[in-house]
Amino acid sequence: MDDTSGDGSPPDLDALLLATARGDQRAFSDFYDLTAPRVLGLVRRLVIDAAQSEEVSQEVFLEAWQSAARFDPNKGRALTWILTMAHRRAVDRIRASQSAHDRDTAVGIRDLPTDFDVVAETVEVRVEHERVEVAMTRLSDAQRQAIGLAYYGGLSQSEIAAELGIPLGTAKTRLRDAMIRLRDELGVTR
Repeated sequence: MDDTSGDGSPPDLDALLLATARGDQRAFSDFYDLTAPRVLGLVRRLVIDAAQSEEVSQEVFLEAWQSAARFDPNKGRALTWILTMAHRRAVDRIRASQSAHDRDTAVGIRDLPTDFDVVAETVEVRVEHERVEVAMTRLSDAQRQAIGLAYYGGLSQSEIAAELGIPLGTAKTRLRDAMIRLRDELGVTR
């Protein structure tokens, strides 16, 4: 459609939008033809990406069709109404894209493998192992036996009691006392 009405005057976008509000598909088609280049141009300047700009523009015109009844010519012009809608949708898309990008970046950084010094790691494990061995020598034989069955043998307190032929309460006490003694020997604070 050209930019003039049948009598040579410019088309009245307000009237087209009001007719659209009454369900006039032809009026909406004319409104679309006259405003689409401006809407797409505005969105494209903000969003940059051509495909996303087209999607946003399509959403704007869908919203215009669905909400044309909310247009009030006493409050502003139809072109301003649709361009404001387009601007808001474009800003929403930019924010959503930025949020998605920030989330992807955070996940990517989190999943990056961290370099570590294998020699230092080995030395640290060996030193800790030696500290535990020394601390274990400071336990009573009964405590060392209970710890060995629990942590190296993978037995429960009930299974330790059965294995050693002692009451369950005694097995629990040995384990608790052994853990307190190890904590103190290793200098672990609560």
